[in-house]
Amino acid sequence: MTISDLYPSGLHEENKGHFANIVRLALLDKIIDADEYELLKRLAKRLDISKTEFKDILKNPANYPVNPPVSYEDRLERLYDLTKMMFIDKNPTIDKTSIMDRIAVGLGFPIDTAREVVKAAIDFFLIEPDIDDFKAAIKKVDKINR
Repeated sequence: MTISDLYPSGLHEENKGHFANIVRLALLDKIIDADEYELLKRLAKRLDISKTEFKDILKNPANYPVNPPVSYEDRLERLYDLTKMMFIDKNPTIDKTSIMDRIAVGLGFPIDTAREVVKAAIDFFLIEPDIDDFKAAIKKVDKINR
């Protein structure tokens, strides 16, 4: 066992919390369908989530706190991932948008603009954007952090 196994990095803990948020959104309807599962696998790989961590987080995502990134650019990327999961089934329900509001605040977006940020994220995903276009659209409505 290495020292890094004993003391996980802050970034890795942040990634696990982010992944758990995405799993929470996927589980809102109590099922993770094939498309959601594939997206989760891709995101787990990108976030360096091990197979064991993947299984543990799928079992109980509530065990992993939101650890907001310090960087505004990282917050935008996290919001992008969450919105992408919400749109996997092309059905942004009120439950999902309510959770997105709370997650946006947890990611560090101000309470004053979180609702607008989530609405802009949802509106923007209706046209299936890439991440750079997404960041530009969110920066337009989140005037506080720019």
